[in-house]
Amino acid sequence: MERKVVIPGETIVEGEDYLPGENTEKNDGKIISLRYGLAEEQNSLIKVIPLSGVYSPRRGNTVVGKVENVTMNGWVVDIGSAEGAFLSIMEVPRYVNKDAMEEVFKIDDMIIAKIWSIGKRGIDLTIKSHGLGRINEGLIIKVNPNKVPRIIGKEGSMINLIKEKTGCEIDVGQNGYVIIEGPDLNAEIFAKRAINFVTENSYISGLTDEVTKWFEENKK
Repeated sequence: MERKVVIPGETIVEGEDYLPGENTEKNDGKIISLRYGLAEEQNSLIKVIPLSGVYSPRRGNTVVGKVENVTMNGWVVDIGSAEGAFLSIMEVPRYVNKDAMEEVFKIDDMIIAKIWSIGKRGIDLTIKSHGLGRINEGLIIKVNPNKVPRIIGKEGSMINLIKEKTGCEIDVGQNGYVIIEGPDLNAEIFAKRAINFVTENSYISGLTDEVTKWFEENKK
């Protein structure tokens, strides 16, 4: 099945061979879209990648956030979701002196973290894995969270192409923040332009080929 843009209520495919995935439902043998977005098939599973909307947090997501408040027990972090997020001192992989919390993270610090639980109190973050913690350098850009799957690509194909062509290290938060670290500012801006091209053309099928063409036409 070709990727295509669908609207809520639209029939994507018909037949008993298909299963409904994210943002779809099955009705009388038809798979119907529940969101405006891009329909795609993987191993007979049909899902819709939304093209607009806000970030819906999920356990295991890597997110980028800004420290909003420092408490006795941890840090309140804005990750752009409806619910508040909290990083407990128990989820920091080092000893934390409660009298010197700001030595670890202070207000307005940007951090990269992982969601380890979502409960009634809100979202709990951890930085106990490799590559998580304070973001000290690089360019941070904000994109629509629903475009993140397109920026990453199937099995990382798109993001790996952008990394290879720009020479930048790129981390993508599921909540729509992208951290670009390159050898110099020009490389970082080049990577940012490539990511913007992907988000503006996210509805196109064969997008990887289009991005490869874009790089040919926009060589530094």
